[in-house]
Amino acid sequence: MLDSAFSAREEIGDKALLRSFAYVGGKWCAAASGDSFVVTDPANGDRLGDVAALSGAEATAAVDAAQSAFADWSGRLPQDRSVILRRWYDLMIEHREDLARIMVLEQGKPISEARGEIDYAASFVEFYAEEAKRPNIEGVTSHLPDAEVELWLEPVGVAALITPWNFPSAMLTRKAAAALAAGCTVVAHPSAETPFSALALAELAERAGFPPGVFNVVTGNAPEIVEPWTRDTRIRALSFTGSTEVGKLIYRQSADTVKRLVMELGGHAPVIVFADCDLDRAVSETIKAKFATSGQDCLGANRIFVERSVYDDFIARFAEATAALQVGAGMNDPDIGPLMNERAIAKQEDHVADALAKGARLLTGGTRHALGPLFYQPTVLADVPADARILSEETFGPVAPIAPFDTEVEVVARANDSEYGLVAYVHSLDPRRIYRLSRALQYGMVAVNRTKVTGAPIPFGGTKQSGLGREGARLGMEEFMEIKYVCRDWA
Repeated sequence: MLDSAFSAREEIGDKALLRSFAYVGGKWCAAASGDSFVVTDPANGDRLGDVAALSGAEATAAVDAAQSAFADWSGRLPQDRSVILRRWYDLMIEHREDLARIMVLEQGKPISEARGEIDYAASFVEFYAEEAKRPNIEGVTSHLPDAEVELWLEPVGVAALITPWNFPSAMLTRKAAAALAAGCTVVAHPSAETPFSALALAELAERAGFPPGVFNVVTGNAPEIVEPWTRDTRIRALSFTGSTEVGKLIYRQSADTVKRLVMELGGHAPVIVFADCDLDRAVSETIKAKFATSGQDCLGANRIFVERSVYDDFIARFAEATAALQVGAGMNDPDIGPLMNERAIAKQEDHVADALAKGARLLTGGTRHALGPLFYQPTVLADVPADARILSEETFGPVAPIAPFDTEVEVVARANDSEYGLVAYVHSLDPRRIYRLSRALQYGMVAVNRTKVTGAPIPFGGTKQSGLGREGARLGMEEFMEIKYVCRDWA
């Protein structure tokens, strides 16, 4: 039986974390117009609450607040910024269970995955609390007589952050913690489908002691909020996670103000399974790569290529493991939760119908689940032909397409035949092959014999149309900093 949104809300211990207003300049703000939008539980359609829908003018007012706060925040000792970030981290860990439950209510993912995301989100805050103290002035051997040469790292200014619904906490902290550690002030816009997670983090940020205007969360309709930000010259960096289509639009809109852009866009990850792999491990890891977050993950396995000599064995094991996955409401901690909206369900149906019409075989699943309108059965398609749309378009759901291959050269060409280049997965025990594939695959990240590769210390990002720049690691903070060259003569 699906949990009701009301009963789940009642289980949240700190009700102050459930904020329905935007957070601007250190104040909780309703829209001046009184406008709001409804947020619902994807598991059952229950109304979770109404959230303020700010206007474009109010989004600009948030930039005013961030700009006003910038001089003080950027001028503080890095150690002072570090202390506040560390308090924010401690509060996230203290309220881990409530944050996870809020996420499940609005996003639908299984509660164990939500807890894992809160840990992941907090890890960025912890990492950048330390990294805030590390940017140093670098001395350079002078090329001029009697001159001293130094390179300084300085914050770029106000940073705009636009975050998605599939990882509503981690994608915000990965951006915000890096920008704040660098000395930038922030205006953030969370997805209208999952605003409560961002607002809960704003509540904890306020408790942590961020000064007014340093961290702002602006809720509402994305085009109305983001477009003024792309035109605003005071916003010097903009970080976006979302679809390649929307990323291109933001890219174009930001051109006139020549902003620093960091973009984590679409993915179309291949999984390549060679006959010389550990097949049991390859099956279990590919299940993880495909079905985490119910398949709604830019790192999700979207094309599974298996060497022909082990193809039949792999698809039999993979289909059996997929059929055993439990589907349910997130609070019941299933393997697969609901999808985010009807558009996502329609995409699964379109991709499955297209693949079957072109000759693919349905091994399991293939239809909506009886639990509710936003549930879809975990699905496996075998013998998927190259012209099937699912092999060229990101599915973003629990449908796994599998196809055989015969040679290494062939499968590398097929894996690279995509406008996307975020992550690729390889299963093999041959060290020479692993090296060749790691070199040949045109992806920003390559995972070998495993699925989980992300974390605060690594630079996350893709090639081609999967994005610009990197998030996480030292490089993630440097995306929000400029290099100033100082050449000094004491005469």
